[in-house]
Amino acid sequence: MTSEAFTTCLWFDGKAEEAAAHYLSVFKDSERGAVTRYGEAGPGPAGTAMTVDFTLNGQRFVALNGGPYFTFNEAVSFQIHCADQDEVDYYWSRLAEDGGEPGQCGWLKDRFGVSWQVVPTELPALIGDPDPHKAARTTEAMLTMTKFDIAALRRAHDGQ
Repeated sequence: MTSEAFTTCLWFDGKAEEAAAHYLSVFKDSERGAVTRYGEAGPGPAGTAMTVDFTLNGQRFVALNGGPYFTFNEAVSFQIHCADQDEVDYYWSRLAEDGGEPGQCGWLKDRFGVSWQVVPTELPALIGDPDPHKAARTTEAMLTMTKFDIAALRRAHDGQ
């Protein structure tokens, strides 16, 4: 039995190529793979993309133009671990652009409906601090945020 890494399949309604191109432009460590196209047998229009393979930060994806039958929801999201505020700001703005919807606590939906969590790498340590007062202050601050403000989280943690 062989074991391979997982490939995440994202179901789109006619926007697989557009979505893949957008994600490839957002993530610096990315690569486009094969594109398969519908033939005369369908079910999509002949010549349109059926699937688009791509890799973002080492994670393999396939975008599938499967039609209007299924849509995305927040039950599945992708976490982007950010080293600093510049990364948080970059990913937040790029994924929210052109119709994305900000959510609570670092969550957002991009214009295709895919949910993302743009999270500072230090957040788990701040909210998981063994000092319950520091952890509580940080958690309270976090719950008021849409896009994370690392400096504000640190100030809350430190009681400032």
